[in-house]
Amino acid sequence: MADSGVTAIERILDIFEAFQASQRPLSLTELAETTGIPKSSCHAIVATLGARGYLYSLTRPRSLYPTKRLFDVARDILAQDPFVERMTPVLERLRDALRETVILGKRQGDAVVYLQVLEGLHSIRYSARPGEIKPLHSSSIGKALLGCMKEADLKAWLATHALAGVTAATLTDPQALWADIQRGRRQGYFQTRGENVDDVWAVATSLVLHQETFAIAVAGPRHRMQEAMAECAGQLVVACGAILRQALPA
Repeated sequence: MADSGVTAIERILDIFEAFQASQRPLSLTELAETTGIPKSSCHAIVATLGARGYLYSLTRPRSLYPTKRLFDVARDILAQDPFVERMTPVLERLRDALRETVILGKRQGDAVVYLQVLEGLHSIRYSARPGEIKPLHSSSIGKALLGCMKEADLKAWLATHALAGVTAATLTDPQALWADIQRGRRQGYFQTRGENVDDVWAVATSLVLHQETFAIAVAGPRHRMQEAMAECAGQLVVACGAILRQALPA
């Protein structure tokens, strides 16, 4: 029963992501083929979403498309977010000052989830979206969050987790990653140099807000970031201080 419930949720998400990818109305057959959902199951899900007001039908050609309801639900939820929406003005100022992409992330198990992404102002920039999942060991935010762990816990984590090579530059040796995290602790900021995305360099710092640990990163192409890492780190520290001074609800 639990597995079937998870599968149903995954299928609903697959349907909405199919519309996101296609950016056009889709027929039931197209939805089933795109998502890999059996047509009978897809029909049942679509019927439920339509009855709840999340999809509407077109007759020529016969197809479906999401209504604005999902957007309104998401907007209302985000408006009451206890952290992200209140941090965003500070993150926007940081993005405007550095002109590079600014990311807010949090640890989810053995990965990082991006909570907010403010893309840089240059035409060539690092692009990402909220909700993206990144490895702890290859992302600057992940390193900053690993750097918050106690020494014994970090050693145990490194001893029990495989460090997959995301790019040719990823640190896959536990001792090398350990040394890099220790260096980040001493500096007060953590770096990646093409370890998560080729030719993208990033710098991150962490902050603890109402007993929740977050990390903020600045990321951009190597040719701009290479000489700007220290400046970005300094601005990150200032931004974290501004966030911590804000009167956020407990």
